[in-house]
Amino acid sequence: MWRGTFAALSLCVFIGTAAHAETLVERGSYLVNTVMTCGNCHSPKGPAGDIPGKHFSGGLSWDEPPFKVTAPNITQDKETGIGSWTDAQIKTLLRTGMAPNGAHIAMVMPTGFYHILTDRDLDAIVAYLRTLKPIRNAVPVPIYKMPQTEHVLPGAEKPFTEAMLKDKVQRGFYLASISHCMECHTPMGPQGRLWKTRLGAGGFEMPGPWGMSVSRNITSSKTKGLGNWTDAQIKLAIQHGIDKDGNHLKPPMGFPYYANATDDDIDAIIAYLRTVPPQD
Repeated sequence: MWRGTFAALSLCVFIGTAAHAETLVERGSYLVNTVMTCGNCHSPKGPAGDIPGKHFSGGLSWDEPPFKVTAPNITQDKETGIGSWTDAQIKTLLRTGMAPNGAHIAMVMPTGFYHILTDRDLDAIVAYLRTLKPIRNAVPVPIYKMPQTEHVLPGAEKPFTEAMLKDKVQRGFYLASISHCMECHTPMGPQGRLWKTRLGAGGFEMPGPWGMSVSRNITSSKTKGLGNWTDAQIKLAIQHGIDKDGNHLKPPMGFPYYANATDDDIDAIIAYLRTVPPQD
């Protein structure tokens, strides 16, 4: 899911015993390229989507009241990417939003959802990023028009453990968090997202090449949300952008990314969504 003008769109394999058979790089590749939808912001776009050969070399730009920024180059280029960063610096940015220079990065980066990342998944993401070929591409220096802060999703303040992910609903919450679903599906108030009063209620406007998208209500409400949708209907909407009435949903939902997520992961996300209190 995307944020602001193109709110960050919004990528997990089964985290039980089978997950530990994966290498860290394989796990990181899965996370980055499916539920976390990193390329949705960090890869440059052309008329047909991502520009071949330029993946993760810097992408979308935002010029909004809090900042004027371009999604940075996250390839291993040492001058224009993150090739000179230490593993610890990458992890600190992901979990706290603090860059190596001590500045908090633009709020468009959903680090407020990444505090929940397990230690192993954090290691996996870094391991995968280290495999990205270096591409030289300097993006504009960010301009911050006000102090940048994080809006941390309640329940996602601390890293989950592997044991916590054995519960299907807990795992669904974890996946929905690192997918930053509620970033777009929760409306904004004067002080930020209305987590406590309008979680998942929708109504957030997202202008873009598609026109104006308004995020859907994804609570368990039977009249306004997903309460009377079947699991199969929710899955079709998440992965292919088709609602229960057969209508094609607009971007910025990351359908191409979610389409490659495992059935177990999508099922877990749906199980969590069933628990979100109804908002009418």
